[in-house]
Amino acid sequence: MVRTALAPFFPLGYGVIMGSKINKTSHSSKAKTTHFGFSTVNAIDKATMVKGVFDNVASQYDLMNDLMSLGIHRLWKSAFIDFLDPHPQMKLIDVGGGTGDIAFKFLNSGGGHVTVCDINQEMLNIGEDRAINKGLITGIDWINGDAEKLPMLGNTFDAYTTAFCIRNVTNIENALSEAHRVLKPGGHFLCLEFSQVVIPILKKIYDSYSLNVLPLLGKIVAGDEDSYRYLVESIRRFPDQGKLTTMITDAGLKQAKYQNLSGGIATIHSAWRI
Repeated sequence: MVRTALAPFFPLGYGVIMGSKINKTSHSSKAKTTHFGFSTVNAIDKATMVKGVFDNVASQYDLMNDLMSLGIHRLWKSAFIDFLDPHPQMKLIDVGGGTGDIAFKFLNSGGGHVTVCDINQEMLNIGEDRAINKGLITGIDWINGDAEKLPMLGNTFDAYTTAFCIRNVTNIENALSEAHRVLKPGGHFLCLEFSQVVIPILKKIYDSYSLNVLPLLGKIVAGDEDSYRYLVESIRRFPDQGKLTTMITDAGLKQAKYQNLSGGIATIHSAWRI
């Protein structure tokens, strides 16, 4: 659970949604088009376009997260690891975690072994360099792979985490099915992702900041307005807390629930492979 000491940073909302159905048209594996931010693109092109975004921002990724969350992403990630409750026997796969933030927190919190899987080699290179600088040579693997087609055997991991990644995949259902496949029975699924703000006054402030200020900061600080604009738009197109909870359940994971952080700016989704 979230540390009491961090509670002021986390206006929390908690929910469990089971059994409802949603319109999956925009995420269907049969769809010929999908969204890329607010634009509509050919589905087969999205992965390459997303890779291009993260190639562009890889060297500024931590700065990007600081800008998008005003630095609070560091506290969200600590809460995320608290929710996971690592132990020495736990074998974790962290999907889309190329720069290593979740992996390092997992190991420093007593976790056993972590496999970091990311489709973007530039992000992995940064993560590996950070690991070397921290003296983390063992207990961690770095794998270039796609969240929708993980290069791992089924029933392999005790836990699956993904932080600020899943909204960027072309087909969310495929990624969730892969999470189910690689988890052992009894395995824990956790997703930390930007979500929909549930406090009206905070939503108004957050929308103005993210839609107007962030792309400008991206242009000034990183020289890349377009990538930052995509990242903001991708949040608006991502399923809200209830819809994502239903999608997680439809993928075969059980006991799905969510916990809002900072009024829903980010959300932790939790489920289990039973």
